Amino acid sequence: MSTVVIGMDPHKRSATVEVMAGDEAVVGGGRYATDAAGYRSMLAGAKRWPERVWAIEGCQGIGRHIASRLLADGERVVDVPPKLSARVRVFATGQGRKTGRHRRTLDRAGRCPHGRATASGG
Repeated sequence: MSTVVIGMDPHKRSATVEVMAGDEAVVGGGRYATDAAGYRSMLAGAKRWPERVWAIEGCQGIGRHIASRLLADGERVVDVPPKLSARVRVFATGQGRKTGRHRRTLDRAGRCPHGRATASGG
């Protein structure tokens, strides 16, 4: 199985994720609480794809805590700067709004070579 990208849009109390295969087909996703139970549930769901990399918007900001947890658990994490994901949204939709219809833009931004790796091998 090829590597999937798990794009994440973190918030204070929840994280929205979408899982994309190499052909950009959405193969999974969901919304998880950022508490311990939500994190365990999210990680358990992600284990369906043994070859995965997490593309998290704002690892130096709101996504820092969840990115740190994933790194501590041995996951590969890539930082997607908020400015980059906003630019992708504008180019993909003609506007900068985050809507349910355009969640995949974060995943596409995670596949962009401008994303910064925050763990070796990512």
